[in-house]
Amino acid sequence: MDGVLNETTNTVHKHKTGRSDFRTHCGATSHVTHDRLRLVSIDRTTTDRNVSRCGRCFSDAGGY
Repeated sequence: MDGVLNETTNTVHKHKTGRSDFRTHCGATSHVTHDRLRLVSIDRTTTDRNVSRCGRCFSDAGGY
């Protein structure tokens, strides 16, 4: 599953399926410039302790 990483906050969000841009389920990245966002594998980010998961996109995560 793909996610959108906000490189400013090191937070990964669920990518909105079927969208080619950086749209997310929660909409939290709508105000972030595209040069600060990148598509990543959500599975890959679960082992990175520097990356947090959006609490609105993931039920097992806290915060934004």
